[in-house]
Amino acid sequence: YKKMLYIRRFEERVGQLYGLGLIGGFCHLYIGQEAVSVGMEAAIEADDAVITGYRCHAHMISRGASPYKILCELLGRKDGVSMGKGGSMHMFDPNNNFWGGHGVVGAQVPIGAGLAFSFKYNESKSLSLTYFGDGAANQGQVYEAYNMASLWKLPIIFCIENNQYGMGTSTKRASAGTDLSKHGESFGIPGFVVDGMNPISVYLAGLKAVKWVREGNGPIIMEMKTYRYRGHSMSDPAKYRSREEVQKMREEQDPIEYIKVQLLNKKIFNDDDLRKIDNDIRLEISELAEKA
Repeated sequence: YKKMLYIRRFEERVGQLYGLGLIGGFCHLYIGQEAVSVGMEAAIEADDAVITGYRCHAHMISRGASPYKILCELLGRKDGVSMGKGGSMHMFDPNNNFWGGHGVVGAQVPIGAGLAFSFKYNESKSLSLTYFGDGAANQGQVYEAYNMASLWKLPIIFCIENNQYGMGTSTKRASAGTDLSKHGESFGIPGFVVDGMNPISVYLAGLKAVKWVREGNGPIIMEMKTYRYRGHSMSDPAKYRSREEVQKMREEQDPIEYIKVQLLNKKIFNDDDLRKIDNDIRLEISELAEKA
């Protein structure tokens, strides 16, 4: 709950900073998808490698990168995690085994396979968790990576964050086969669909995938059915979907609200506890943003 809420509040603050003109370039927020990054991080180890596309702030936070350094990076400052030269889309943190932040759609997938190859070559027990979206799922380089990963039985989890829209195009209009988890079948790669709006489901599915890969079975595909509340990037008014659709997802499937209800029902926290957690997080992020 705390980790997901931290990412949500962090991204909301980033949106404000962008609106004030303090962040340059493109900026893609993760609001709505928090369960995927938090749930998968809980299922892997610090020695495992994580790589993703340009919607990457949340994955960095999940990996343990300094939120202050991420804010500095977004603001183009030399104290940033990539010395202010990567910005929102190209930030790296090798110390925490986070390998980007990649602006070219799908380009991180073969690199993720390369990370997995290095683990296999060096007889390491680590694996590569390679994230990409539904928009990248039909890229040629993704299929090339599937082929190599299967051929060499590489230790890689292909994690598709299917937030239903590749930029402004719905999956139904972009994919001949909308079950993206089956895209590796011709290469002998198993795949399954996960409720990406439920962090517990993500975590349990993540454990299953991690076990498969660590036992030397080669790659596996996880298709996370998730949803982004904001536009594709800050410049996207998202007119390709109705306000009612977004509101329905927020009200019925929000990952943070789901866990909040669980915490209250199981009497782990009361309303005051939850309010304090939220206030503490808001204050911390506010202070870090001011400092940055």
